[in-house]
Amino acid sequence: MSATILPEKSLHYPVLLKEVLSIISPQNGGTFIDCTFGQGGYTKKILEYPNTKVIALDRDLKSKNFAKKFKNKFKDRFEFFNKKFSEIDTLPNKGKISGIIFDLGFSYDQIKDSSKGLSFNFKGKLDMKMGHNKFSAHDIIKNLPVNDLYKIFKYFGEEKNSKLISRNIVRQRKYKEILTEDLVNIINSTKKNFTRKNKSTKVFQALRILVNNEISELMLGLSKSCNLIAENGIIATVTFHSIEDRICKFFFNNISKIEKGSRYLPIYIKEDISFNLINKKPITPSLIEIEENPPSRSAKLRAVKRISNKGVKTNFIFEKFNYLLEIEKLTSKIWKIILLSFLY
Repeated sequence: MSATILPEKSLHYPVLLKEVLSIISPQNGGTFIDCTFGQGGYTKKILEYPNTKVIALDRDLKSKNFAKKFKNKFKDRFEFFNKKFSEIDTLPNKGKISGIIFDLGFSYDQIKDSSKGLSFNFKGKLDMKMGHNKFSAHDIIKNLPVNDLYKIFKYFGEEKNSKLISRNIVRQRKYKEILTEDLVNIINSTKKNFTRKNKSTKVFQALRILVNNEISELMLGLSKSCNLIAENGIIATVTFHSIEDRICKFFFNNISKIEKGSRYLPIYIKEDISFNLINKKPITPSLIEIEENPPSRSAKLRAVKRISNKGVKTNFIFEKFNYLLEIEKLTSKIWKIILLSFLY
């Protein structure tokens, strides 16, 4: 569960900030969309340049408190909307967009907020809702059968011990309600081998991804961004785990694709591309940044630049990762179980 955080002495630190600014070039002015406003790390730096405007969105309602301060300071140059990635196309008064930024990490403030239940260091009821949610991690652990839990942990958390952890959860919940500390104990007792990361990291990641529909939200956000970004505009993503990075890499490669044949044939360049890759390999934090902010070590920055206004077909991303979207559909099963519990 990596995030854009620093130790307790500082609440927020936008990862790869210099690198992001270098790519989106706010010094040239323009309107930018910050898709994960949080505490406004990227937005603040963008608005330091004259002739810039930021349209910010964040599904976390608590971000609204920080947004009010920005609005008071920057007036008409800043707008905030409590929306998800998938709603990016509903933003009013967008105009010509010069850059769209997706920082997929979490702020220190969010992780320290015990009510969100993002951390395995807190006690109490499992939650993990980031805003605009229908159910919590507690509902998943309480209601889904062992095979569904196995799929969630395996594909959303890439947890090798998914099957055994799932069985132990179902076995223990027959006798008591499973709280955060209980889930941590189940995982620790199941995974007895030493690991550098906290043993609960992958399971908690998987639960958070499902609770917030992070896979479909990311795909829809990227897909809709292609129709919003202006010519010469930039779409940039900062990812923190391999699943979201694979999605971003595959998406960017396909909308700006260079087809390579065998080594004996010349490179074939697709004629109808609308984007160019800014960087073929992801940009990662410097050793200095990692030393200052250890959670940044897993961050990867990828970006594309729009080179024409030709239409972009993006169905390929949903087809490629359909197996992940199928797991997200388990949310409808959870919702039905919750509704039935109110009726009987």
